[in-house]
Amino acid sequence: MTNNQRLFPLFLLSLAVAACASPAYYFQAFSGEMQILSERQPLADVLNDPATPPRTRKQLELAQRLREFASRELLLPDNGSYRRYVDLHRSYAAWNVFAAPELSLDPKEWCFIVAGCVPYRGYFSRVAAEEFADALQRKGYDVYVGGVLAFSTLGWFDDPLLNTFIGRSEADVAALMFHELAHQKIYVGGDTTFNESFATAVELEGVRRWFARHGTTQQAKAYLEKLQRRDEFTELVIKHRTRLAEIYASNLSDANKRAAKAREFDALRKDYAALKASWGGDTTYDGWFAHNLNNAQLIAVGLYTQYVPAFQRLLAQQDGDLAAFYSAVGRLAHLPRAQRDAALQSLAPSR
Repeated sequence: MTNNQRLFPLFLLSLAVAACASPAYYFQAFSGEMQILSERQPLADVLNDPATPPRTRKQLELAQRLREFASRELLLPDNGSYRRYVDLHRSYAAWNVFAAPELSLDPKEWCFIVAGCVPYRGYFSRVAAEEFADALQRKGYDVYVGGVLAFSTLGWFDDPLLNTFIGRSEADVAALMFHELAHQKIYVGGDTTFNESFATAVELEGVRRWFARHGTTQQAKAYLEKLQRRDEFTELVIKHRTRLAEIYASNLSDANKRAAKAREFDALRKDYAALKASWGGDTTYDGWFAHNLNNAQLIAVGLYTQYVPAFQRLLAQQDGDLAAFYSAVGRLAHLPRAQRDAALQSLAPSR
C-alpha cells in the first residue's frame, strides 16, 4: 500500500463535530458512514452465497483467521469489527484532503471532538473531496487528495471488511486489520504522531508473529523486503522535505523560494528513479510520483510514525509481553503531551 493509503486510515467524520464545518459536510459524513453500516453482511452469508467469487471467498476466509489471531494472539479488541463484509463498488472507502501553505510544510488541521485535530479532512465522495481541494487551492494552498482503503471508528461502530482492501496480499490485509484494531485499543485525541506510531508498531509486530506461526519463509522474506523499501522511500522523502524546510525558513525572496522548491522536487524525482532502479524496477510508488508534487503530498510520509522505534523498544523492554506493553502504552497515553513526547524520545534508539 502506498503511504497515503496507510498512514491516515482514521476517518471519524460521522462521529465528529468541527466548529467550522458546514451542514453539507456533516450530511455527507453521516450518510456515507450509514451506507457502509447498513450494507454490512455477515461473513457466513457471503461465504455461503454461490455468487461470491472464489477469490473473494478465499480472502474472506483468510480475514476470518486473521481476525481470530488478532484477538487471541495480539490481545486486540474482540468485538464485531471485521466480522462482516461490504462491497462498496468503488476502489477507495473514502478520500482525505491534505493542505499546506505554498511555502511551508506546516499542515492545515481540522479539529473534531472525538479524533482531536488531524491534518486532513475526509470525504466519502471523491468529487466532493476534489471540490474542497480546489477551493483550498484557490486560496493559495498546496493540496493533495489521497484515497483511503479503510478507516477506524475507534470501536464506536463495528468496522466491516471492505472490498477496497480484502483483495490485497496476505501481509497487506493482516497489516491493515491489526493497525485499525490497534486504534481501537488505545487512542489519544489530537496526537496523530502517538496514535499512528503505536498502531504501526502493533501492525509490524502482528504481521511478524502471523508469518512466524502461519506463513512461509518466502512470505516473510517478501514482507521484510517490502518494509525495507518502504523505509527507503520514506527516508528519501524526508531528506528532501528537510531541504525544503530549510529553503522555506531562509531569507530568500518568495520568488527564489518557489524556484528552489521546483528544483528540490525535480531532485526528488531523480533520486526516486535511482532508488527504483536499485529495487529492480519495483513500481510500488510510481502512483505517488504520478502527481504534481507539492508540500501537501509530503505531509503524510513518515511524519507521524517517527515513534515506531520507541514503541518497539518499549515492547522489547516487556520481553514481548503484549499485555504488559499495552499497559505501559496506556500509562503514556494518560501523560500530558509534553511528558509523553519526552518519554517516547527517551525510548527512541539513538542514531
